[in-house]
Amino acid sequence: VQLQASGGGLVQAGGSLRLSCAASGSSYVMGWFRQAPGKEREFVATINWRGGATMYADPVKGRFTISRDNAKNTVYLQMNGLKPEDTAVYYCVAGRSFSMVRNRYDYWGQGTQVTVSS
Repeated sequence: VQLQASGGGLVQAGGSLRLSCAASGSSYVMGWFRQAPGKEREFVATINWRGGATMYADPVKGRFTISRDNAKNTVYLQMNGLKPEDTAVYYCVAGRSFSMVRNRYDYWGQGTQVTVSS
């Protein structure tokens, strides 16, 4: 499975961005992780194949929304109320397990940079 993420960029604090990730395959759990400079890669959000179940990391709950369009094999991450601490490279992931654990995901995209200025 190949994953192609897009939508990153530079935004001011309080602003919004929407990330997209197109997958070459289907029927996978899909999600997002992020890695800030000098920090471990961390879970952000995930959504199951049918889109009926989602999970979020505590720092993004209430601000980020994950969704998917299975007709397009694409997952989205709508990010509102962005904070400088959201600055990171965001990675799209796909796998068979609905999980917050990094090593449960078999496929990783190339990453897209999100920078939030204060």
